[in-house]
Amino acid sequence: MTRYRKSNLEHLESEAIFVLREVAAQFERPVMLFSGGKDSIVMVHLAVRAFHPAPIPFPLMHIDTGHNFQETLDFRDELVARVGAQLIVRKVQDSIDQGRAKEESGPNPSRNALQTVTLLDAINELKIDCAIGGGRRDEEKARAKERFFSHRDVFGQWDPKNQRPELWNVFNGRKAPGEHFRVFPLSNWTELDVWQYIALREIPLPSLYFAHRREVLERDGMLLANTPFITPVGGEVYTERLIRFRTIGDATCTGAFESAASSVEEIIAEVAAARITERGGRSDDKRSEAAMEDRKRQGYF
Repeated sequence: MTRYRKSNLEHLESEAIFVLREVAAQFERPVMLFSGGKDSIVMVHLAVRAFHPAPIPFPLMHIDTGHNFQETLDFRDELVARVGAQLIVRKVQDSIDQGRAKEESGPNPSRNALQTVTLLDAINELKIDCAIGGGRRDEEKARAKERFFSHRDVFGQWDPKNQRPELWNVFNGRKAPGEHFRVFPLSNWTELDVWQYIALREIPLPSLYFAHRREVLERDGMLLANTPFITPVGGEVYTERLIRFRTIGDATCTGAFESAASSVEEIIAEVAAARITERGGRSDDKRSEAAMEDRKRQGYF
């Protein structure tokens, strides 16, 4: 295996571990948001390193859209058992059944936006004062504005004009009753950093990230996998292609990329040469120019 220069990766690792330890020191009821994607898997790995030999001092929380790839759920359960973590699952379907959220109409209704309701309800229910997320500043322009410690008001909303300074990595976690924080330990990482770190630490990942043959249909320039949540329209047909996923989320809006990269080393080479952003295959980000910004303000990220 190629040996990467450790200096940058070790710096990013140390920074993320420092942030995780600050969370444990400053907050009483933190959780780590877990989607089953590579960034949240790396965060779990970092948490294990941060608190070893003690167990991770906060639970993992998965906001389940009900539109997951089965490979993601299987990997989630295996990982939780392997690291001995506590897992909390809250389902978007329950929010719909309770009338708290309304299912979208159309051939492939996305539940990504509905996660906001389920997440904020869980935060209120469990009195969570900090939710650790895997967001990175390089992913999208709205995320580039984010701090490590991101304050949320009593409505779970984010105000980009009212963020606290973080000079010399001094994090201000003070909050009023009902408020909470989102914390992003991977803020300074890039997609390439994540993959090089996965290679360096030999971190297992779901098979979805590696090239495999799967039936997909093409819609609006995206390749959507054949799942029970997709309804072909207008003469769309499934064809089998060699694909992989760069990001994993709701199956109705997570597009695949044609790729023959079947190892971490091949993926690193592919990512280094890519001209399309990692979230270029996410249809929910393309609904408007401010789609991510709007969801952040509403409390999703």
